[in-house]
Amino acid sequence: MTALPPSPRTVAGWILRRPETLAETEQLQLMTVQSHCPGLDALTRHVRSFATMLTERQGEHLAGWLDAVRQDDLPSLHTLAAGIDRDRDAVIAGLTLPWNSGPVEGHVNRIRMLKRQMFGRAGFQLLRRRVLLS
Repeated sequence: MTALPPSPRTVAGWILRRPETLAETEQLQLMTVQSHCPGLDALTRHVRSFATMLTERQGEHLAGWLDAVRQDDLPSLHTLAAGIDRDRDAVIAGLTLPWNSGPVEGHVNRIRMLKRQMFGRAGFQLLRRRVLLS
């Protein structure tokens, strides 16, 4: 009886997690899957190197990463690379600078929630008061 292959979700989880956090059996299973699909091996390398750029703020390596992605036959990553190229300066800033717009986005989401709750119930004055007091 042969073992069932892992699900795509499971393989994606192995690829997206840090290699040192994978159990030995998971590492072996991932290596087996990669040996059967050479494109998956390249995908794993690219995903992990991009994750390293994100976590260690290495935006200066983005150009090299984009070149490496374009050399492999991975259409999904080519699409990602094209999207990154459209706004390369902002992506490099996001990968290198310590600032982010997280607090602002949180406030925007809170205000949108209040606005949706108030839709059709009262006028602008009450909405304004709720936004200022929350």
